[in-house]
Amino acid sequence: MDERSAAWAAAAEAASDVPTLTALFAAEADRAGRLSVDVAGLHFDLSKMHLSKAAEVALAGLLAASDFESRRAALLSGATVNPSEARAATHAAERGSGSGSAVAAAADARRAMQRLVERVECGAFGEIRHILHIGIGGSALGPALLVDALGGDGARYDTHIISNIDGVALERAMRVCDPARTLVVVVSKTFTTVETLTNAESARDWIGGAERFVAVTAAPEKAAAWGVARENVLGFAESVGGRYSLWSAVGVTAALGLGWVAFESLLAGAREMDTHFETTPVAANAPVLAAMVDVFYAAFLGAETRAVFAYDERLRFLPSFLQQLEMESNGKRVDTTGRALQHPSAAISWGGTGTDAQHAVFQLLHQGTHLVPAEFVMVKTPGHGLGAAHHRQLLANAIAQGAALMRGRTAQEALAVSSGDAALAAAKTFPGNRPSSAIVLETLQPHTLGALIAFYEHRTFTAAVLLGINPFDQWGVELGKEMARAALDGNAGEGFDASSRALLARLL
Repeated sequence: MDERSAAWAAAAEAASDVPTLTALFAAEADRAGRLSVDVAGLHFDLSKMHLSKAAEVALAGLLAASDFESRRAALLSGATVNPSEARAATHAAERGSGSGSAVAAAADARRAMQRLVERVECGAFGEIRHILHIGIGGSALGPALLVDALGGDGARYDTHIISNIDGVALERAMRVCDPARTLVVVVSKTFTTVETLTNAESARDWIGGAERFVAVTAAPEKAAAWGVARENVLGFAESVGGRYSLWSAVGVTAALGLGWVAFESLLAGAREMDTHFETTPVAANAPVLAAMVDVFYAAFLGAETRAVFAYDERLRFLPSFLQQLEMESNGKRVDTTGRALQHPSAAISWGGTGTDAQHAVFQLLHQGTHLVPAEFVMVKTPGHGLGAAHHRQLLANAIAQGAALMRGRTAQEALAVSSGDAALAAAKTFPGNRPSSAIVLETLQPHTLGALIAFYEHRTFTAAVLLGINPFDQWGVELGKEMARAALDGNAGEGFDASSRALLARLL
């Protein structure tokens, strides 16, 4: 048995006899303190997860056996970490972390981005009141999160981020924008994405030309050929994946809406988390500990999903952003050498916004038969000027949900509140021992949001190392695209089943 296989077996052994959460707290007086980390204005509490000391030792051993330190160094130095595409993954370089030529190249691209922001502000495109941002996947999810979380009603431009090829989305934005005062930002890494270019062509027809268009792409010549003036084309590196790209020129809409100072603060927060990830020992390293817990539940304890609940309306797009980050990165079926995985890969990510989610899905979390680790993301300082009761109730609900998931309600307690009705008591019994974690931001501002997103990126990477997979390719999205092109071209032959051919005949 090789070192990694032995380490995997040790982690499986630790998972075979996991104490209850109540027992873990009883055995360790300082558990909450020991499994909490504070960094960059964020507080992470993993104490209500089933991470026993034995499991922690076993997972740290698996991390070492998976060559984590050298893979982390490779990531931050710009070495090849995406073997199926023979590429580096240089998203950290976009915010100035790491070493090598990628950091210098990213700085040059950032200066070009800043110059364009200044040109817009100085009237080079005329009077701009609206921004129409067109992209899909990471080209839309990241900017949407930033603008909504940090700008809201205070953004400097009326911003609409369009990703859906359904014309309803674009038409709704067009109805409220003045085409003479709209800047269109088209984001496509290859500048061949069919959905994005179709939306962009409709926007070009609506405006009457591409004079007020900005393109963000790793293929600048294609954007210029499409009609965007070369000085309005911003580039970013092929080694920056879409779901990791908001730090690059893909974030230009956020930089315009929030201001350049805010965008630089976002990058600074991410850099602080990068430093923490690179230099902090495993036992106190927030993204590493969180990844260890994620893999423990998904690969060893049979948890097929992981839920994230943002108890702050400004973070309502966080669960959607994380769905792509985590599932496109770690939803794989083979390891880095192409061999079929012999264990589960990443859990399914889902979630919602508290307290809305409590009245929609928490019934399953508390009493359903599925094991679902839950994550509660909170902000200490409210984002509104209404009475304190709003925020106190919001935070009290988040904390109470985690406590209730762990505590549950015994059959005897349920009987006492059910007037002796055994059937009713059974329905009111909660098993408890359900895991949850908490992330608290002191305030929601660019620095802390940058740190939070970088935390999730490094957590995803570390989980991939533990699982033995490549988190930086996404071949799984290609087959559907190929078949969609075939359907549009009228080539629905043997690759389409009878049901799909019938649907094509009915709809196309």
